[in-house]
Amino acid sequence: MPKITRIALFLASLLVVTYVGAQSDDYQEAAKLFRAGQHAQALERVDGVLKANPKDARARFLRGLIFTEQNKTADAIRIFTSLTEDYPELPEPYNNLAVLYASQGQFDKARTALEMAIRTHPSYATAHENLGDIYAKMASQAYDKALQLDKSNAAAQTKLEMIKELFTGGGRGTKPVASRTETSTKAAPPVVTASTKPAPVQPPAPPAVTTPAAKPAPAEQSGKSATDPTNDVIKTVNSWAKAWSDNDVKAYLGFYAPDFQTPGGEPRSDWEATRRGRIAKPKKIDVRVESPKVKLTDNNRVSVTFRQSYRSANLKVASTKTLVMVKAGDRWLIQQERVGG
Repeated sequence: MPKITRIALFLASLLVVTYVGAQSDDYQEAAKLFRAGQHAQALERVDGVLKANPKDARARFLRGLIFTEQNKTADAIRIFTSLTEDYPELPEPYNNLAVLYASQGQFDKARTALEMAIRTHPSYATAHENLGDIYAKMASQAYDKALQLDKSNAAAQTKLEMIKELFTGGGRGTKPVASRTETSTKAAPPVVTASTKPAPVQPPAPPAVTTPAAKPAPAEQSGKSATDPTNDVIKTVNSWAKAWSDNDVKAYLGFYAPDFQTPGGEPRSDWEATRRGRIAKPKKIDVRVESPKVKLTDNNRVSVTFRQSYRSANLKVASTKTLVMVKAGDRWLIQQERVGG
């Protein structure tokens, strides 16, 4: 039975959130440092943001993630708990608390936190999946205890094996989770971002769903006329997701327009270097596109909004994503990418 160590990260949202005010540069730099694994430097920047605005929900969330990465679990729990108190309508802090509690074997507390996350956001798939995992872990412990008391209990043995098969036989394995990248706060809501978790700095888009890992499922493409670009746009988005899932960096970057607007306005070369590392490094990535909706701006420009689920060995993020795409010859290319509608 795998350990329940699903770390909820807001990675996607933190990279794409646009701040208004003098703190924007410090926050973006903190997000960039976090993404680069420079946690001490990121913490210093975040502390600067919080000194000016102690209630900043995103900066507090990022601080909690930094502590999580530094294995300062008690500090991370304290931060996420305070976020649930100040922003009880947000499911992500509850999900993150559940992850941390589960890592300590406090499954009752994890269950309660996940139930709160679902209560605030009933369609939060990551929390539902995590809750299922918690129940499975608790059931596994109960069946183990039953077998200790009665080794001849064939029914308990069968049920225990079924739970093990659920996690290992289906190719799912143990995957960290990121919280939903859509976040709305009482102050300066994110760009509509959720990592997912997946997620502070790109994850929480923030940071994400209990089905076995699979390649992007083709979206519905019926009922469109020959002049309607919807089918071609959706096909392109699915191909983009497949290149990402296949760790094919060259193909993935090929879907971005020459005038692509990078998150935070960073240089295109820096953005590509970061993406190369994030796509090529994980041994296995699964990106799925769900329920895409295409909106035509003009004959050569569309926006497509969909639910994106990302999984790797170390991260899971479920988020709503919007791509602004432009026609270049016979291809649709991504000009802008943001978490949210």
